[in-house]
Amino acid sequence: MKRISIDHLPVGTVGTALTLGNFDGVHRGHQAMFECLVKEAGVRGLVPMVLTFEPYPREFFERASAPPRLTSLTRKYLWMTQMGVDQVRVLRFNGALAALSAADFVQRVLVQGFSARWVLVGDDFRFGAHRQGDFSLLREMGQTLGFECAALQSVQIAGERISSSAIRACLSAGDLTRAATLLGRSFSLVGRVGYGHQLGRTLGFPTLNLALRHRPPLSGVFVVEVCGPAPHPLPGVASLGHRPTVNPLDAPLLEVHLLDFERTIYGQRVEVRFLHKLRDERHFANTDQLVAQMRADAAAARAYFAQSLIQDAS
Repeated sequence: MKRISIDHLPVGTVGTALTLGNFDGVHRGHQAMFECLVKEAGVRGLVPMVLTFEPYPREFFERASAPPRLTSLTRKYLWMTQMGVDQVRVLRFNGALAALSAADFVQRVLVQGFSARWVLVGDDFRFGAHRQGDFSLLREMGQTLGFECAALQSVQIAGERISSSAIRACLSAGDLTRAATLLGRSFSLVGRVGYGHQLGRTLGFPTLNLALRHRPPLSGVFVVEVCGPAPHPLPGVASLGHRPTVNPLDAPLLEVHLLDFERTIYGQRVEVRFLHKLRDERHFANTDQLVAQMRADAAAARAYFAQSLIQDAS
């Protein structure tokens, strides 16, 4: 995965089949694009390449109000390469790139920079300064500059278009089942286990504490499973938010209590998969009320996993 800027573009030499976008979440619509990209690259003898942006354009233009991310850059890269994408290029989205006209973007970035011979975009794709460029312009320039292009229709499930925005709405509403359907997997967050204030251990509920680099698209208390500490996923209950009862935080923190797991794993990188929302975060008058609720949350998580075992066995 190479990061580059518009001021230091490479000079492409090997013909590529290329698609471009944010691909936040790498959801089932994105997966369909990558499958098409890899297939067509093989037919044409081209290298399948994905061009993505960092930061996302909306994060550049709307720093304070940009939507929360679904996926880190590292996770996107992992999933793309697992689907057969040979090369992933990260283009720094800055003022120079934002000011580039649609025609210059096609010629300088796609053709000269990355030797695009076949370009795949979504049916609503726009590009260039002020979003001037569209598929019609891309196809017209391809005839002149020597590349083909195709637009993939949006993937739908039960009449609903799969999109990153739709997934964020599901997560915000606590509908993790619907979010998983659109993503093609359970929503998850990845982080390194850090040291906290040991409050959970004092209260009888030791937790894994994970600081998050980006604002998460959901909050509350959840049934989760954790991958990393053991050969198999471990059941747990997680709180994601600002900890309103004890030492409220400015930045959200993910705290996970693993059921029947006592080993300390500070510094280890783990994946937390969100399976079911139990409740919203709320303030408790004292720690006794907080502990009582934590016991109830742990019991609800155990009941969820017990029911899942029954369903899997039937």
